[in-house]
Amino acid sequence: MEYRWQIEERLNLDQEATPLRHLLQRQWLLPKRVVHFLRVRRQVLVNNEYRPVSKAVGAGDVITLNFTGDEFRTPESSYVPEQGPLTVLFENRDLLVVNKPAGIKSHPNREGEVGTLMNLVSGYLMGTTDAAYMVHRLDQETSGAMIVAKNPIVVPILDRLISTREIHRDYLALVAGIPNPKRGIWDLPLGQDPTDVRKRMVNGQNAQAARTHYRTLATNGGRALVVLNLETGRTHQLRVHLAAAGCPIVGDPLYGTQSAPRMYLHGVAQELVVPFSLKRERIVAKIPDDFPQF
Repeated sequence: MEYRWQIEERLNLDQEATPLRHLLQRQWLLPKRVVHFLRVRRQVLVNNEYRPVSKAVGAGDVITLNFTGDEFRTPESSYVPEQGPLTVLFENRDLLVVNKPAGIKSHPNREGEVGTLMNLVSGYLMGTTDAAYMVHRLDQETSGAMIVAKNPIVVPILDRLISTREIHRDYLALVAGIPNPKRGIWDLPLGQDPTDVRKRMVNGQNAQAARTHYRTLATNGGRALVVLNLETGRTHQLRVHLAAAGCPIVGDPLYGTQSAPRMYLHGVAQELVVPFSLKRERIVAKIPDDFPQF
């Protein structure tokens, strides 16, 4: 059988003996559905031989996972490749972290659309066996570090790592007003604004829990420079939480009052957990030149 993707990992010498099923589901965070296919099709090998998932694996074992594509609900990447400038901050076999410029969309909203970051990543990967798969998004006006998967295998793993806050995302914002207190947590549910389909609001329709950690770095006049960390990832979460606290982001076209050349929100760092190896990488996205000096 011809496989579309193959993952091969040698277990570390300090790896404790554990059932193969536990390695795949608990340590590597593969969904049960995927592990089921690997098991019934005998597409998981230990040292080049099939081994039942109930059997133990340990230090130095080589685990090979083979995939045909139907194990995943979205195996195809449908973004139109487009050549253009792309700043790659980190890349390995399974993913990239790229620095998204302000002013371009993260992904297309309709079939065949171009001019988005995912189009540029698809163009960057042309000529390889990889493709671009969405993991998370940044608003069009936001710049900074954004993770893109190169295969569908790691998408649910990265989703899980983000949802459990193993992957941290730090943002820098220039705001109109000074948070009070100057550091803390905003725990404000967010839902749809019934008066504007583009907007979200605190305790709006179908509100979901939303938590943001914040810390004021500096103040100047009536403005502040704030670093923010997402505990949840709701649409427009940082923008709405800041506005609700009386300090909207300068240049925010939906929730702000002060006009500016751009919205001053930048994804400045990712604390990335690399799938399979589980190594931690801190990836920093340089603050753009058009961000005000403070």
